[in-house]
Amino acid sequence: MLKRFRADLHIHTCLSPCGSLEMLPTRIVEKAKLEGLDLIGICDHNSSENVAAVKKIGERENLKVLGGMEVTSKEEVHILALFDEDEDLLELKRIVYENLHGVNDEQLFGEQLVANEQDEILNVNTKLLIGATELSIDKIVEIAHSLRGLVIASHVDRERFGIIGQLGFIPDELALDALEVSPIFNSGKAELNFSQAPGFPLVTFSDAHFLEDIGKGSTTFLIKEPKVYEIKKALLDKDGRKILMKN
Repeated sequence: MLKRFRADLHIHTCLSPCGSLEMLPTRIVEKAKLEGLDLIGICDHNSSENVAAVKKIGERENLKVLGGMEVTSKEEVHILALFDEDEDLLELKRIVYENLHGVNDEQLFGEQLVANEQDEILNVNTKLLIGATELSIDKIVEIAHSLRGLVIASHVDRERFGIIGQLGFIPDELALDALEVSPIFNSGKAELNFSQAPGFPLVTFSDAHFLEDIGKGSTTFLIKEPKVYEIKKALLDKDGRKILMKN
């Protein structure tokens, strides 16, 4: 039986250097439920160390949580990668860490806090999570797909860190599953900007760095269960699965 799932799959935690320190696991889940979300994705910059805590709270509060990451390519393009299985996400984190260099400057970029399911701070990540990895866009897509992940180009309507803004186009051979547009996206501008990338499904998520932004952008999927492979079917409009609404 197919069901509606309202999803915001691009939410940052206090681990992201540009994220608010209030973006703690319990508060994220509380706000997501208050906003009527059925499914969220935790995608911090170049790391996934707070995913486990948010998942534990989600299980307790009956909110499905997908683990993911927003990886910055060497071209300075942001790519979302989301997974059903924790081990696949952990393998992506290992690869990203091997290809991410530099030390965070808290005064310049902000703190990078790792928290548990009680919102207690366990440690501080010192890696330069705001930086670019040495991985190319196509390599990130290849790796994420080999790990059974869902791969979406982040906020493609923005010049900064969006694939169109950075490259001016989307390479024909790049096997993205979808493109994310911002909640304030101007649909009239879409045809102009995306004429070089026809055929990609569009989704909207919040890219929330602050609690008040959670749920401001969401996509409702008609799927059997809140899993990556089901979302992929919806993006392909396959087997009755589909995108019902973007807002």
